[in-house]
Amino acid sequence: MTAGRCYSTQLQAGLGLIEETRLLLALYAPEMTTRDLFNKALESGLFPRVTARRLENIVRECFAPRYLRIPGVALALKQLAGSLERGEFDQLLFLHTARANRILADFVTEVFWPRYSAGRDTLTREDAMEFVRHAVSEGKTQVHWADSTIRRVSAYLLGSCADFGMLGGSSRGPRTIQPLRLHTKAAAYLAYDLKFQGLGDNQVLGHPDWQLFGLEWADVREQFKRLALQRLLILQTAGDVTHISWTYKTREELVDVLAR
Repeated sequence: MTAGRCYSTQLQAGLGLIEETRLLLALYAPEMTTRDLFNKALESGLFPRVTARRLENIVRECFAPRYLRIPGVALALKQLAGSLERGEFDQLLFLHTARANRILADFVTEVFWPRYSAGRDTLTREDAMEFVRHAVSEGKTQVHWADSTIRRVSAYLLGSCADFGMLGGSSRGPRTIQPLRLHTKAAAYLAYDLKFQGLGDNQVLGHPDWQLFGLEWADVREQFKRLALQRLLILQTAGDVTHISWTYKTREELVDVLAR
């Protein structure tokens, strides 16, 4: 997740943007800059109802921070978009969206999952507003947000969760909590993505990104056992000591396997 960064209102540029992301990935080519992608999207005719200014905002404020920040991510997702099931692929988009928007990551790990674990079956606008107000009071924003901004950002948080299938119901009332069950291919993608960032085995297992899917340390260990059964890696455990033998050495090798 994006630890150490202030909360922003960047989600206002677009919430999940799942369909728009799929279209942009189809247009994306390696070495493209943000400007190159915007120009190609503008010329493509795939966004007939979107103004040029709005399209540029989508590419610059949403797509680029989520998928162009780490080299190789956009290309990997482009290759996986047509082969993964929708739920599997959407979980990858959720992961990268939460990483790019710390406020969303923290809302999911500090409000969504704790509410679910406590037996709550809905989230409300007030739940989100309470979270944002508390964040502002703790200085997690660069400037003090007005009440109008707090209301808007609260709506963005709930809307983003709804886009990724985590909340149902009407936006005007309580939203039904729909907990994510991390798919095996999404788990493999996340595990290897952390490995490719240069993290050690214990750092991968204990990384906060797993909390986005409601997983604690013991849950992650069980998830890795399932990955081992699928021969996606080799897991050796002795007490609290865990060693992972990574079957695939590059992102390209992993993508090739996951796309089958």
